[in-house]
Amino acid sequence: MLKNLYFLISALILLSTNLVRGQGCVAIRHFSSCVGSSLENNLLGTGDLQIGVNYRYFKSFRHFRGTEEEPDRLANNTEVINHSHAWDFFATYGISKRVYTSITIPTVINTRSSLYEHGRNERHVTFSRGLADIRFGFGYWLFDIEKSPNGNLALGLGVKLPTGSYNASDIFYNVGPNGEPQTRPVDQSIQPGDGGFGVTLDFQFYQKIATDFFGYASGFYLINPRETNGVRTFRETLSPILENEAIMAVPDQYSLRGGLSYTISPSFSSSLGARFDCVPVKDLIGGNEGFRRPGNVLSIDPGLSFMKSNFSINLNVPFAIRRERPQSITDLQTEELTGTPRNGDAAFSDYVINLGVTYRFSNNKVRISPELQDTFN
Repeated sequence: MLKNLYFLISALILLSTNLVRGQGCVAIRHFSSCVGSSLENNLLGTGDLQIGVNYRYFKSFRHFRGTEEEPDRLANNTEVINHSHAWDFFATYGISKRVYTSITIPTVINTRSSLYEHGRNERHVTFSRGLADIRFGFGYWLFDIEKSPNGNLALGLGVKLPTGSYNASDIFYNVGPNGEPQTRPVDQSIQPGDGGFGVTLDFQFYQKIATDFFGYASGFYLINPRETNGVRTFRETLSPILENEAIMAVPDQYSLRGGLSYTISPSFSSSLGARFDCVPVKDLIGGNEGFRRPGNVLSIDPGLSFMKSNFSINLNVPFAIRRERPQSITDLQTEELTGTPRNGDAAFSDYVINLGVTYRFSNNKVRISPELQDTFN
């Protein structure tokens, strides 16, 4: 019995402990779903508690306009380089076997190295760190695990709070009226928060395909109704056509993930899938003024998981295979006014490191009826 449960739990932990971590990109910020950080929530009994931390790192430096890379940026040493570190501390509590609630408390440390933000002749680094936007919410598994052990679907609803600083500042060099340094807000891509209350809709799905093989899918959409957060970008000082990008936007964001998981042994599982992360050009709700860098990344997403008793370690390293910086609202408006094609750029990473550690405190052991035990083999 215990061995059979290990197979299922180990596979499900791997499927989505790193459920919706964004592919590294100047356009795409650190974010994850508000609820259900892992699919094994369906095995949480009433009163069970699971705690953990997910660490995420990327370096973005490859510039794209549309889907075309600009290799001259690297050759000329004009690329923008972001180093982003994030730690998501989370707790998931089983209200019942099918209903759970979760809270995520994220912290970040970010650096950004560039020329164009410092007078274009000298490269300097700006820095941000601290608490990011806290998320919490509820999830519900549509089917009882004891009656539907081979597959399940969970739907979640969450809230994102504007707890992270969205006006973090640092020193920018060679930007004053006489070339002196000034203290200004750092770039949107390394702000710990976005300044808006948000709502997330998410889903998690798994289906047993064959012995030790599971198919999985998951995703979320973050709705940010607030249009802008009032923080100045100073982009209008770079070019007159960027006047409508003088204030930071509060953009939506979404992510989708799917693939296959294979249980190697009671303690080890592996997975291989694809993921798509996106900051859209336009929001679902609210206006689209202000500055944002729309972008999307398609990645191959391999993973490996280790589980022993109630403890688990999970590693996923998505590798980007397609990166796109589509036309922003400013690009589209400028092209319409001038008749000249325009497409801004964004810097993307090659890969993201996602490492998660979790531990579960069980109030009551999950009971599976004897006639269903064989389904876990």
